[in-house]
Amino acid sequence: MTKKILVTGRAGYIGSHTALVLLQAGFDVIILDNLCNSSQESLRRITLITGRTPLFIQGDIRDIELLENLFNKHNFFAILHFAGLKSVGESVRNPLTYYSNNVVGSTILLQAAIRAKVFRFLFSSSATVYGTPAEVPIDEYAPTVDPSNPYGRSKLIVEDILRDLAKSDARWKIALLRYFNPIGAHESGLIGEDPRGIPNNLLPYISQVAIGKLKKLQIFGDNYPTRDGTGIRDYIHVMDLAEGHVKALQALGAENTEHGVHIWNLGTGNGVSVHEMIKVFEEISGRPVPYEVAERRTGDIAECWANPKKAERELNWAARRDLRTMLSDTWRWQSNNPNGYRDNV
Repeated sequence: MTKKILVTGRAGYIGSHTALVLLQAGFDVIILDNLCNSSQESLRRITLITGRTPLFIQGDIRDIELLENLFNKHNFFAILHFAGLKSVGESVRNPLTYYSNNVVGSTILLQAAIRAKVFRFLFSSSATVYGTPAEVPIDEYAPTVDPSNPYGRSKLIVEDILRDLAKSDARWKIALLRYFNPIGAHESGLIGEDPRGIPNNLLPYISQVAIGKLKKLQIFGDNYPTRDGTGIRDYIHVMDLAEGHVKALQALGAENTEHGVHIWNLGTGNGVSVHEMIKVFEEISGRPVPYEVAERRTGDIAECWANPKKAERELNWAARRDLRTMLSDTWRWQSNNPNGYRDNV
């Protein structure tokens, strides 16, 4: 029997690419998404790529009745939980919105999973739970600290909830997948990152400047204690990240995998600065990326990159795509879809 996977927030950037890889791996995918930060057009395009049509349900993870009906109808093998808001700056301005979506929504989903006896759970966490790291690269044994923004704090709160659940009930198998900075797009150019309004993340901002949608990039701070003064991050191709989810799901399904909580960093182990990113993108696109320097944003840190060796060792997973591939795939997506999914809806 084909295993059914519930994916929350799957129509969004990371969720859509992960759902694609899940379908290609032979899983049945049922999507729950309220489309607040995503488009149903991504689902149609996944069908074009895979030849398989996932079941889509529009709704909110805080809708208890909807969840009850969903779990009663489907026998899920596992849950991949992506649903949540993700902008650092927005979380500072609207913390209650982030706690309602990311924390309250997660607890309601978990309560429904317990009632349905679904005890395999993969959580889309973030490297922000490490706060300002004492040293880099960061491994899974680095202490988590109070993050510098409500977005990161909401992720850490959900991680703590999941740890407490695992202690209370030995049936749980939980994966905390701590992402670094996902970029890139599927090589077909059919699906990619489609932010609404001014992008919060660096690469879609760069690509929208290059395509002419935005006049210039804002670099938030050029006086960090880094090699060129700009922030350094670990950028990982979204398809590598999606493949990491499938590897983690397979690990949770293995008989020899211990119950409890498993933590894996998903990153490349390499740090790239903002100036370095701009330079390589200009080379690949053949377009200039004008920029201006603005004040640092509240909650940003100087540098952050992963030690991904634990995932390599335990999941047999490693990021395979290099920076030029990430940026080439991004530019293909942006060039083919100047207005994102709105070009086709």
